[in-house]
Amino acid sequence: MATKKTEPKTARSKKKTPAKKSATPVGQIPETIQLVKDYVRQETLGPLKGAGRWIGLGVVGAVLIGSGTAFLALGTLRLIQSEWASTFQGRWMSLLPYLSALLFCFFVAGMALLRINKKPLNKEKS
Repeated sequence: MATKKTEPKTARSKKKTPAKKSATPVGQIPETIQLVKDYVRQETLGPLKGAGRWIGLGVVGAVLIGSGTAFLALGTLRLIQSEWASTFQGRWMSLLPYLSALLFCFFVAGMALLRINKKPLNKEKS
């Protein structure tokens, strides 16, 4: 009988080396574009969503304060003209009720300007 010679197994095993990924710029371009898109979304759309609510509330507040001031000034003007009509007679004295209403409007506008907040929209911790 003929015996088959077998080679002894060695401790070395053949390891497959992983194929190197191509480091060509062509493969990195779509990845870079996606990274830039994600960054732009994060840095612009996120703060704009918060700013939209902030601006909306500011506009509503400005309209309400403005209309309230206008009604109060007009009401005060008509009160002065009707109740103290004899006091404000004459060429230049008839302008005093209008001047007082205008000063009231400037006062309210000045108070609103003093209350404007200079803090940024996004409250980042530094």
